[in-house]
Amino acid sequence: MILGKGLDQGYLSSEDILGTIQQGLDSLGLDGKRLLVIIPDNTRTMPVPLVFSQFEQILGKRVKKLDYLVALGTHQPLDDQQLSMLLGRQVAGGKAGNSWIFNHAWEKSETFIQIGTIPAQEIEQISHGMLKQDLPVRVNQLIFSYDQVIICGPVFPHEVAGFSGGNKYFIPGIAGPEVINLTHWLGALITNYKIIGTINTPVRVVIDQAASMIKVPTVCFAFVVDHAGVAGLFFGTSEAAWREAARLSGIRHVIYKEKPYRRVISIMPAMYSDLWTAAKGMYKLEPVVEDGGEVIIYAPHVHEVSFTHGRLMDEIGYHCRDYFLAQWDKFKPYPGGVLAHSTHVTGLGTYDPRSGRESTRIKVTLATGIPQERCSQINLGYADPDRVEIEAGENREQDGILVVHNAGEILYRLKDQA
Repeated sequence: MILGKGLDQGYLSSEDILGTIQQGLDSLGLDGKRLLVIIPDNTRTMPVPLVFSQFEQILGKRVKKLDYLVALGTHQPLDDQQLSMLLGRQVAGGKAGNSWIFNHAWEKSETFIQIGTIPAQEIEQISHGMLKQDLPVRVNQLIFSYDQVIICGPVFPHEVAGFSGGNKYFIPGIAGPEVINLTHWLGALITNYKIIGTINTPVRVVIDQAASMIKVPTVCFAFVVDHAGVAGLFFGTSEAAWREAARLSGIRHVIYKEKPYRRVISIMPAMYSDLWTAAKGMYKLEPVVEDGGEVIIYAPHVHEVSFTHGRLMDEIGYHCRDYFLAQWDKFKPYPGGVLAHSTHVTGLGTYDPRSGRESTRIKVTLATGIPQERCSQINLGYADPDRVEIEAGENREQDGILVVHNAGEILYRLKDQA
């Protein structure tokens, strides 16, 4: 049974949101139990302060434990100040009130437990022959110290899974590097261009199959939000609530355009602090750039390629999928998630191993705090942020220029791609 509702237009009232939260929590019989809530980090638009406040008010005196785990994947851990901003409540020493706030630590093997394996034959079948390898499923063992887990996060079009949210908060959100790398590389093999904004994807099948091995009672509050409000909130199983939210996200988070553009300027908000996250300005706009066109990722506040994987990105640079596949013996030692990020930022392209020539469909230019020398090193274009004429590009769609403010969460597509 699914609780909640979603609106194709407009936003839910406070009564709608709080009513769904109250109904959902009351349906679980949580008195005296230990509860862990899995939440997104600060790179997702989400009313986390509202959730934290309501959960505390409804459950604070009823449950034995009420703690939170930030599903970081391989993102940087959040310090107390960042956690305080995320929760809207003072966090000191990793604690807010009576609740512990944990960061997922993907790089610490001692924090994981293996719960199963997806055999190579099944991976081959799911991926339609793209991959064939055993997938050990390891997850953060913290979840097994609780009686109930609640996934609580937003759903948006996503470059790897099709849509984010649901079981993705388990896999790869709090999973080991094996799952993170395989799911991301599988998404890269399919390509962002084909997979983003699609509900049924091979990556989602892997995610759900791996998550089914987690034998802790789990439910999900799946939000559909933008900067103006909450358009939908669904409560139920992680699969069912997610699917309802993904359907609505496909309506609320996709803008269709009549024709492609020769230049797109993606203006990235401050919540994306490195290129690893700010690259969503490419992922969400690639479908509306014409062949030979350009995406400019405008983010003067970004000075780092990746806080986590910067050294590896300096080594391999940014290239299309076929560049890596044609030289697989050289690149297969690198993590699949790193290779995937490289291809997603670069977009579609081809590589001729005889000439060593790589041809990409579009050009990607960084107008960031990353210096020109490093942009050249990693095989991306450079533009001085002070010389990017944003105002001059406004309202010039008829001239083939599209300026997108607060880029990164809304997907742009051509109408003939609907």
